[in-house]
Amino acid sequence: METDESRILIDAGFSGRQIRQRLAQIGRTPESVQAILITHEHTDHIHGLTALGAKLQIPVYCNRPTQTAIEYQLETRLDCRIFMTGSSFQIGDVSVETFPVPHDAQDPIGFMIRAPLASIGFITDLGHATKLVLERIRDSNVLVLEANHDVKLLQEDSRRPWSVKQRILSRHGHLCNEAAAEVAAQVFSAQLRKLYLAHLSQDCNRPELALGAIRKRLLEMGAAGVDVECASQDVPCATWSFGLDGPAG
Repeated sequence: METDESRILIDAGFSGRQIRQRLAQIGRTPESVQAILITHEHTDHIHGLTALGAKLQIPVYCNRPTQTAIEYQLETRLDCRIFMTGSSFQIGDVSVETFPVPHDAQDPIGFMIRAPLASIGFITDLGHATKLVLERIRDSNVLVLEANHDVKLLQEDSRRPWSVKQRILSRHGHLCNEAAAEVAAQVFSAQLRKLYLAHLSQDCNRPELALGAIRKRLLEMGAAGVDVECASQDVPCATWSFGLDGPAG
């Protein structure tokens, strides 16, 4: 995300080369990024940190348990700016609020990012939405929300052992489409303008299933005006801006 004064990357799960290529598609470079916010230490969220954080010396914002886990896994030292989970801090003209989420990592967190023109909620790895999570993201203008799997596809998946399926389905695993739809329903307000569905499993979900579940639940609430889009691992989403008179694609 970016504002007039700040350019921030949330997590760095792709390789440094892939991140550079994807930023180039929207006219940006890694060198222009001022900060990388890290939700937790799982590989699909930190793979590019060696190239970005270590080589380019981009500051990495995370809590202490996450720093310890990241530097152990990557076998490198990073320029980490440590915060306590639940605290807030400032990056340029952006205020970043942090809060705990239930996931099987050392100290996983979500973000509420308050920029001059919009508030962005970010929760991509959690087994269920606690009251605290719902409270923190309730006034989002833009929400990035996990819709990881379709339960039926996950149960039928032949590549994953039952122990992994149990982990994914647990309260410290990942949100299914229906659970994501319920989160969207519980936090919906007139302020919510854009909803990105993220962290979709390539094997155990389909964009049409995720979109169908969320749109059906929002339609039941009379909230059909929310623009819902699936984020893809293959291509960047189109950039989306929030202007003085509202959003403009």
